[in-house]
Amino acid sequence: MGLFGIILSLGLLMYLAYRGITVLVLAPLLATLAVLIGGDAPLLATYTQIFMQSAGAYVTTFFPLFLLGAVFGKLMDDSKFAAAIARWIVTHTGAERAILAVVLSCGMLTYGGVSLFVVAFAVFPIAVALFREAGVPKRLIPGTIALGSFTFTMTALPGTPAIQNLIPMPYFGTDAFAAPGLGIIAGLIMFGLGTAWLSFRHHRANAAGEGFDEASAGSLAPGERPAAKAFQPPVEGDRPLPSAALAFLPIFLVVGLNYLLSNVVIPAMDTGYLAQPEYGETTVDRVKGTWAIIIALTVSCFTILALTWRRLDAREAVNRGAIGSLLPIFNTASEVGYGAVIASLAAFIVLRDAVLGLSPDNPLISLAVAVNVLAGITGSASGGMSIALQTLGDTYAAMAQSAGISAELMHRVTAISSGGFDALPHCGAVITLLSICGLTHRQSYPDIFVVAIAIPIFALVTVIVLGSLFGSF
Repeated sequence: MGLFGIILSLGLLMYLAYRGITVLVLAPLLATLAVLIGGDAPLLATYTQIFMQSAGAYVTTFFPLFLLGAVFGKLMDDSKFAAAIARWIVTHTGAERAILAVVLSCGMLTYGGVSLFVVAFAVFPIAVALFREAGVPKRLIPGTIALGSFTFTMTALPGTPAIQNLIPMPYFGTDAFAAPGLGIIAGLIMFGLGTAWLSFRHHRANAAGEGFDEASAGSLAPGERPAAKAFQPPVEGDRPLPSAALAFLPIFLVVGLNYLLSNVVIPAMDTGYLAQPEYGETTVDRVKGTWAIIIALTVSCFTILALTWRRLDAREAVNRGAIGSLLPIFNTASEVGYGAVIASLAAFIVLRDAVLGLSPDNPLISLAVAVNVLAGITGSASGGMSIALQTLGDTYAAMAQSAGISAELMHRVTAISSGGFDALPHCGAVITLLSICGLTHRQSYPDIFVVAIAIPIFALVTVIVLGSLFGSF
């Protein structure tokens, strides 16, 4: 009955989340359902002492990252720096390379710390203009934005300030640049194959007479494109957008300061006090990654404010960014609390042993499966990863040490694994993206599946194979 309760609870979580019910409500209710069916734990104590304690601990650890990331993204959006970067990329790639231009625009913005939701809103109007000019079907826009936002810059490229790359740091004592060579290889696979797939779909659609507007599909002769229209870069009112050099500066600061602080400044500091009970009896290796990204994002936020103080409503941008950080972190924290309750049930031992037993000699494989499955169930990369690490993080760290696998490799595999099955149809980011684009799952999800699930899984397998053969690099 305990196993049945867990499976039923997980199934309902996935289905009801897909139907649009917030996990803030679903997570505690369905955790309670699993406890009731299992019948082996006190109900109220499980809620207050396990669910809430785990959710609260997650907020305590990661709230600064969610807060600063959201504020930074909002400042990049309101300052028009995000649009200026997109315009610069379009200018240098050419409107005829519409797919490449949009992927690079999204990738540059998300690698710089801009929220994928902000990126989707900022880039969509540019994508529409480019795709119309190049005759690329509109239904390919969601897949193109997903490739640039949900994949290589979210989980693979070293140094990315995406939360999916930051969550593993305290569990493995790593920083955001863990296993840089393997991360770059995975990123190139996702970028290269994803762009090739979308280009193939574009040329195939054009050959069938399909242009930008799907309603007019078949009305063009094979290979014919609609009449080109001159692409007009967006402007802020009557004023041009900021210069590219100015717009790129905050992104360079985030990445550069993060690297410098993680590898030079913080390790050289006297941090012996961290061993004291009041500071958590920890080590600098477990906190340096978090400290580095906090400082980097803070400095970058103040830089944007200093550069745009005359034309930016700083109070409005900061307030909206801060408020916008609350729902994502509490959604994820609720999922973490749900996972902690499930992990506390006796029946979970059976599932845990099944996952851990997938490859006892190579914990990379069981770790990849666990994170992917949980990310798929929750429809959230950060949520699935957080549940896996909250429940099994210490076990995987011990297994890796016993097997001689570096913590950096475990970090990179964990991050990349979170960006696989998370993009199933019930994923909130997928639903939001389709809504922004005004398209349906039937029209655009097949391409999202290929670029955001199938190809990242292939990249993950490649990293596991290379990491198993050559170790972390």
